[in-house]
Amino acid sequence: MNTPPTASPPGPNPRALLKTLQATYPVFRDHAPLAIGIDKQLLARQPELEKKTLRIALSMHTGSLRYLKTLEKASHRLDLDGQQTAELTDEHRQHAAEQLRERFRKEAERRKAERAAEAAREAERIQTEKRAAKLNQLVEKFARNK
Repeated sequence: MNTPPTASPPGPNPRALLKTLQATYPVFRDHAPLAIGIDKQLLARQPELEKKTLRIALSMHTGSLRYLKTLEKASHRLDLDGQQTAELTDEHRQHAAEQLRERFRKEAERRKAERAAEAAREAERIQTEKRAAKLNQLVEKFARNK
């Protein structure tokens, strides 16, 4: 007989892992620029972590607005203990600044599109009300003629 394979339990949630990392390590809580290879340091300290989940959590953290703002102004990268490991290059700071500008630009475009859509809905609502009022006037006019 063939038995269906047992499904492995789903891995930890990357958001939950990130919250745990923020509670455990001040460099995550403070959104400090992380040392290159921080994933290897984390896996050495916590071998039970799933690599894929860790990479997703790290991606979420390093893509956050607070992290990018900190990276843009920082001078050094930090390890898990908060010790300086390497100087931040101008290239990395510039990349963070570009990502921030792009994010703000997209957000401004999204808000502009929302305002335009809201204005269009309002114009349509006003037009519908005008049509309804005109129809009511016609109904009243012809109702009186009978």
